[in-house]
Amino acid sequence: MARVRTDALPEPTPESTRMLREALAAAGFTADGLLDLLGAPAYAALARGETVPALRATRGQEPLETLARLFLLQRPVSRERAAAVLPLDAALADRWLERVADPGPTEQVRATVDVRPYSGPDGEDWWVVSDLGCAVGGAGGVGASADSSRDVVLGVGGASTTLAGLMVTTPVARALDLGTGSGVQALHAARFASHVTATDLNPRALRFARLTLALSGVPEPEVRQGSLFEPVADAEPYDLIVSNPPFVISPGARLTYRDGGMAGDDLCRGLVQQAADRLAPGGYCQLLANWEHREGEDWRERVAAWVPPGCDAWIVQREAQDVTQYAELWLRDAGDHRGDPAAYAERYDAWLEEFAARGTQAVGFGWITLRRSDAEQPSVLAEEWPHPVEQPLGEVIRAHFARQDFLRRTDDAALLEHRYVLADEVVQEEIGEPGAEDPQYVVLRQNRGMRRAMTVDTVGAGFAGVCDGTLSAGRILEAIGELLGEDVGELRARTPESLRLLVERGFLMPVPD
Repeated sequence: MARVRTDALPEPTPESTRMLREALAAAGFTADGLLDLLGAPAYAALARGETVPALRATRGQEPLETLARLFLLQRPVSRERAAAVLPLDAALADRWLERVADPGPTEQVRATVDVRPYSGPDGEDWWVVSDLGCAVGGAGGVGASADSSRDVVLGVGGASTTLAGLMVTTPVARALDLGTGSGVQALHAARFASHVTATDLNPRALRFARLTLALSGVPEPEVRQGSLFEPVADAEPYDLIVSNPPFVISPGARLTYRDGGMAGDDLCRGLVQQAADRLAPGGYCQLLANWEHREGEDWRERVAAWVPPGCDAWIVQREAQDVTQYAELWLRDAGDHRGDPAAYAERYDAWLEEFAARGTQAVGFGWITLRRSDAEQPSVLAEEWPHPVEQPLGEVIRAHFARQDFLRRTDDAALLEHRYVLADEVVQEEIGEPGAEDPQYVVLRQNRGMRRAMTVDTVGAGFAGVCDGTLSAGRILEAIGELLGEDVGELRARTPESLRLLVERGFLMPVPD
């Protein structure tokens, strides 16, 4: 699409925003309504930046088809057609819509911004406002028509929905959405935080965030402009900090929404290292990040070293790409593959030159959660987990850190005196040769959350199977020892290590005292 942005953003009043929201809802311009209208294939094609299937599905005159054409597909419609579904005079006055300069025989109007229906976790109908054509990116790349607009603002994409699903949603007093963009994370945080602050280096992003929350009927956040933690240097600590930052490791800073403008992964490292000073005791910082895999270094040790003292951390790498794949991904995102081949090759070479200078062989994608525990010996887990998970994971993350607290304060003797329950939907699989009397090994597998699998021996499988919260671990071991004819003392000596692992990975849950 040629029209990507306009500097004259909507400036609605609360009353006209309410009128527009009611009109969108009345026409069924919601995520569920669009899915019903377009069908799953056309709806999925939109997420790939392909509009032809949706255009074919909206050739009628129904109100929902009109709104889909205007706000999703950025096609002009007749003034008469728009007036039948929207408070047209107010929408024109507030600049949600504008008249087409050369309308032809019938006066037409078109949208000035992208308005995308978005479902909240509890079935809320929300709308995310962003630059035209930038709700979900697309096959052509944002930069294909935005090269002169480095401050372009994107809407909902895969990264923003991933982070929203990771968010720990325990009710809190203060939440910070750092690098808010179009306001997606602030929208989610407003459900359970009494006060939400949204920051961004890009002043246009703050205007879009306000529009998103206002159109969605959510209280307006406090907004502050600036880079990273600078805008909140004088603020009280936060109970929750979430950030989908400009984490792309690139030469230069062409696009504000993605390029941090710092060397390598310094932006993500700085965010992690500075977070502890902005967190209240017990508070969480959750962010998406990229990190470099450098020659001769273990990425786990390198990223774990970013964690500030007094903070527990859970670092999960979901994917890693070699430097050529990584450069190609973000060159396509900027639309460089559709431009001059020589310019594309020059930019590609610049990416590889910068990676080579730092000895970078690959780049990892993932998420980092910090919790300010003020522990003398913090728990820092860095792991690779490319397997499918079940979103949302917010409660899984909260429970992970609660179990770290339990393990830290519980010695081996107390561990065996405690009671445990098997986590929900853990199944046992026995692996072995067909017809064999005994399995070669037993696997415990989670069907929820992280969906981990863990190999255990016969004692471990039997132990987990009878953990229903009624008997202590020590009593269960005594029963297993008698049944199998094993020395109970030896069982008690060797079990704490494996028991800690079962608890840490979420297969067994300690019963509260």
